[in-house]
Amino acid sequence: MNLNLKPWIGLIFLFCMAKLQAQNTEKFLNTKNGQLTLTKTGANHFAKLALKCIHQEYPNKMGHTMADAQELKTPKQWHPAFYGCYDWHSAVHGHWMLVRLMKMFPDLEAAQSIRAAIGQNITKANILAETAYFERKFGKSFERTYGWAWLLKLAEELYTWDDPEAKKWYGYLQPLVKVLIKRYQDFLPKQTYPIRTGVHPNTAFGLSFALDYARTVKNAGFEKLLVQRSKDYYGKDVNCPAIWEPGGNSFFSPCLLEAELMSKVLPQKKYENWLEKFLGKTLPPNYTTPAKVSDRTDPQIVHLDGLNLSRVWCLESIVKALPKQLLVRKTLRELAKKHIQATLPHIASGDYAGEHWLASFAVYALSSFE
Repeated sequence: MNLNLKPWIGLIFLFCMAKLQAQNTEKFLNTKNGQLTLTKTGANHFAKLALKCIHQEYPNKMGHTMADAQELKTPKQWHPAFYGCYDWHSAVHGHWMLVRLMKMFPDLEAAQSIRAAIGQNITKANILAETAYFERKFGKSFERTYGWAWLLKLAEELYTWDDPEAKKWYGYLQPLVKVLIKRYQDFLPKQTYPIRTGVHPNTAFGLSFALDYARTVKNAGFEKLLVQRSKDYYGKDVNCPAIWEPGGNSFFSPCLLEAELMSKVLPQKKYENWLEKFLGKTLPPNYTTPAKVSDRTDPQIVHLDGLNLSRVWCLESIVKALPKQLLVRKTLRELAKKHIQATLPHIASGDYAGEHWLASFAVYALSSFE
């Protein structure tokens, strides 16, 4: 008997990989009562990734526009608070994640290490240096608006934490927060058209996080500007070309991000009508399956893991904005769960290309189920 074992070997390999993936997901996720929440094991795992990188200066992608030769400085010299995790914005949302995890799990194993690490970075002197960087002639567009948004998300997380050190860190951040709010206020009236991309400059993302902050701290003037510009940019949009997604290096869905933002801006009935005109009555097939990531050592291709995670929080925001009797809510929520379960096992890929930032997206995605 001459059996061809190659097909069977392939099937056995796929079965083993699927079983391992399920076991890894179970370590991170609590699925009781149909809800998805982060386990303490998962929180400790993600905390280690951020602690590993927020003081790792290199490799570093600075995005620095030099005025002259005198500006040849190291990342840490320019950014004494947020120099790690490969780039400025990843350092910021690494700090956000660590704060978020401590709020979720006060007895986190790494709690003391986290407090020490954040306390080392977020000091009065360090934040004043960061603020001075933004006030440079060539600092106007630095991290616009992705990094701005994450800094406000970090500030919001600290503001809502009844903890003495959190209050101190929030106070230290205020000079930079004020500069970035002023940046929004100066820029948005001049930005005629929104940026509809799947990466950092996406306007809807920058507006969404900023709006969260404005509402949390009750900055009515800032909120009014953000709501108005959101309506100006997106209020009349129809037939979003979702079939073009995803882009090869996207960590955002332009269509879903816009829908997520407008869920915060429009009253329920208007939002329901707007959403149907914008996305249609059924989601395109490319939304119903998590994006395929072919190489997690490639810093652009691994963005697609982030896309799967950002889809989760967008879908959850849409679900919460729709009437409870709509059956589509269940479909969208199951789709969100499908994306998070498919992606979580790959957060710790062993390569810095994804490990320096993806855990933050995962924690924010899981927070959206709360």
